[in-house]
Amino acid sequence: MASRIKKGDMVRIISGKDRGREGKVIKVYPKEERVLVEGLNLRKRHRRPRKAGEKGSVVELPTPFPWAKVMPKCPGCGKPVRVGVKILEDGGRKRICKKCGYEF
Repeated sequence: MASRIKKGDMVRIISGKDRGREGKVIKVYPKEERVLVEGLNLRKRHRRPRKAGEKGSVVELPTPFPWAKVMPKCPGCGKPVRVGVKILEDGGRKRICKKCGYEF
């Protein structure tokens, strides 16, 4: 199944601890069917000191979501929507909003 969510899309989380929050897609992992969303699904990671005299630290990093838990926001109507695909005459494909018909 091809991903209908692309890098740079704004998405809303529809389930889990971050439900209702929105963010920008940083990366898509099609084989694992996951997406990495900026600032959401954060995990704490303990980092070792890299240089002599430097202290270790705790860093919060985003981790990937299953893409079934996110819905892309339509740039036209601004709502989280299902995405359809429109086949163009030249053989290309365009994503469309199922609510308002906006092409993105």
